[in-house]
Amino acid sequence: MYKAFYGLTKDPFPKDIDTKYFYKSKEFSAALDRLEFLKNSKGFGLIAGEPGVGKSSLIRYFIDSLNPNLYKVVYIPISTLTVMDFYRALAEGLGVTPSHKKVNMFRQIQEAIFTYHKSKNITPVIIIDEAQFLKNSVLDDLRLIFNFEVDSRDYSILILTAQIPFITQISRQPHEALRQRIVINYCMKGLTKDEVKEYIIFALKNAGCSEPLFTDSAYELMFSSTNGFLRPLGRLARMCLISGANQKLKSIDSEIVYEAQTEINITA
Repeated sequence: MYKAFYGLTKDPFPKDIDTKYFYKSKEFSAALDRLEFLKNSKGFGLIAGEPGVGKSSLIRYFIDSLNPNLYKVVYIPISTLTVMDFYRALAEGLGVTPSHKKVNMFRQIQEAIFTYHKSKNITPVIIIDEAQFLKNSVLDDLRLIFNFEVDSRDYSILILTAQIPFITQISRQPHEALRQRIVINYCMKGLTKDEVKEYIIFALKNAGCSEPLFTDSAYELMFSSTNGFLRPLGRLARMCLISGANQKLKSIDSEIVYEAQTEINITA
């Protein structure tokens, strides 16, 4: 209903947005620059931030930018794994039938990475999502798995995405060796107040509406309610459109934003 009322051709804030329609904030561009550097240097990278800040969107954009003839992406979304489960997931992602023994899987993984790099001229890109849930035993093995030629060569790229507590976790002494392997470490903090307005206008325009729908007071409240985090911002903006259409309002002000925020809050 709200799409027809506001002349929209599609949902302006979909979860599966086409990467060519991504809004590239200053933070998004800065993080992407660091991933581009990592792509050329190889090694370990860490993208951190609170839930909903845009880490997954950034990684999806980065993956889509990679030439499949030059990069082999292995995405591991489940980080609450045992060491053996992690080895199996990594081996299978690299196209290897995993052995039943850890020591053999370790060799299989290293051989697969080496073969991709040396024989096929393909760089494996391993992405581990929600790294804050990784067990210490898995973290201990990460630097060993990707250690080649007495730790003098990097044949792959490992990207960890994590919430803020992970930074504290790997700052502890037992993980010092792993932390020293991290080439890029970027913490995403959300859109600025001005970018919140730019983002919503950008999203609405991509959905077929160029008319100003939100007032300045609405943008300010949306920023303060979401801290500029993309996921909650998109949910709030969509609920504002639904509420506005139900009330047949051509302009959405802070009162509608407040009502929408109250509606999407999960309370007892």
